Amino acid sequence: MRTTFLRRSRRRLLALLGTAALALAGAVALPGTAQAANVLTNPGFESGALSPWSCSGNLGSIVSSPVHGGSKALAGAVSSSDIAKCSQTVPVQPNTAYALSGWVRGSYVYLGVDGGASTWVSSPSAYSRLSVSFTTGAAQTSATIYVHGWYAQGTYQADDISLDGPGGGGSDTQAPSAPTGLTSTGKTSSSVSLSWNASTDNVGVTAYDVYSGSAQVLSVSGTSATVSGLSPSTGYTFTVRARDAAGNTSGASNSVSVTTNAGSGGTGFKQAAPYLYEGWGDPPNVSTVMSSTGIKWFTMAFVLDGGGCNPMWDSSRPLTGGVDQSAINQIRSAGGDIVPSFGGWSGSKLGANCSSASALAAALQKVIDAYSLKAIDMDIENTDEFENEAVQARILTALKTVKANNPGLKTIVTFGTSTTGPTYYGNRLVEQAKSLNADIDVFTIMPFDFGGGADMYGNTVNATEGLKNKLKSTFGWDDATAYAHIGISGMNGLSDQQENTTPAIWTQIRDWANSHHIARLAYWSVNRDRPCPGGGVTSNCSGISQSTWQFTSITAGFTG
Repeated sequence: MRTTFLRRSRRRLLALLGTAALALAGAVALPGTAQAANVLTNPGFESGALSPWSCSGNLGSIVSSPVHGGSKALAGAVSSSDIAKCSQTVPVQPNTAYALSGWVRGSYVYLGVDGGASTWVSSPSAYSRLSVSFTTGAAQTSATIYVHGWYAQGTYQADDISLDGPGGGGSDTQAPSAPTGLTSTGKTSSSVSLSWNASTDNVGVTAYDVYSGSAQVLSVSGTSATVSGLSPSTGYTFTVRARDAAGNTSGASNSVSVTTNAGSGGTGFKQAAPYLYEGWGDPPNVSTVMSSTGIKWFTMAFVLDGGGCNPMWDSSRPLTGGVDQSAINQIRSAGGDIVPSFGGWSGSKLGANCSSASALAAALQKVIDAYSLKAIDMDIENTDEFENEAVQARILTALKTVKANNPGLKTIVTFGTSTTGPTYYGNRLVEQAKSLNADIDVFTIMPFDFGGGADMYGNTVNATEGLKNKLKSTFGWDDATAYAHIGISGMNGLSDQQENTTPAIWTQIRDWANSHHIARLAYWSVNRDRPCPGGGVTSNCSGISQSTWQFTSITAGFTG
């Protein structure tokens, strides 16, 4: 299924490149540019707001890192279904040469003008300059400049975009009609979602500017928007104005007053919980590990289907009364607790084998009841769960059910990632969680076995930032709220793809996680938290030089 998706994306990519190539091949010698100047507004995003740029799907945001120049840049949180196209329409002069350039960073990033030439770069890890020239048509009085990424390729950044040429100015002096029907469609403690009826114009509406009081806070191309970065339990009054290509602005819409929800917007959940597996890898004595490291929580792997949608440890060990319960009893006697992990890469999984969401919820409830759980983790991997859209929905619906039936229960989903953030199926999982109102507390990514190479710290941070941007664009959260719903689950020492996360790198990752106040830090696994330099990838040691239980000790320092 993933191969099919990638082939489909490549066909779309090649089609786009062919169009761009024809446009460039058909260009003739350009006349000299008169009165060259950058005619774009907010070209380096230094205002700290998008306006007058507008981004499809509300997927654009302003970030302070990484930037090319100044202190701000644009980030486009590309999804599996939206390329996060950010554009600005400006008045231009007919039959005139213009030079467009900009600095971009990310995988498959494009810069161009609607209906004309474009250019692109494949995958720069640092900012790369793009440039393209075009000539306006004989009667053309406006041009829409854009930058965008590509489907499921991760968040891109853009900065210092320039359109050099003479400013325009035309005969259009008629303003659009005022938007009507402004209403609030949802809110959190830090965001308000709005929608309104479209305006009309003699030429055409190019953007809608959203105001909070007298301050413009957002500019979008469609008739809905989510204003983020708001304070809890605070009243705001919003209006919207329409704008056309000539810069004519309508009167204000009706106003709508909204008070944001109470609370910090986070989950209030912090957990340092490395994986412990009683069925593999010379399981350690948990009392020894706890007394040696200070760790309190463990993620217990794995609850699978024992047949007939019946939960068992590893599909073979009894849910209660066996070695797993013995370890749990020891952990709790020492003042700790556990979160069971359902699923994983292999085995017969409840999500795939239970016939319905209600049957899966009943299976989860058996485990919740058996151990009076405070949290559960669904480790969603492989083609049977992660890459099966129906199973994704079944799992999320079951989690929604058990959360409603067990007040205070925290729900976690764990899944793989690319080095720049969620993959197609990861993005879909987040979108489904939003669509189903599943109210997931923590989205945990596994930043390993993704071809990360030598820079495991940098790639882990980049992957987490990609997830943060996806959560922001999907749920309308601010940075702090998005971080508070994120978990990182790494792999100590050598991964299956020979990526090496050393104790020093894991310490860097933990410190970054603390400074950004994420919700959860885990790794695979305590069974492997023992030295065996040169030992390769094995079940009971890390394959590298380290102290016994060193990764667990580092993890215990995670406070969020």
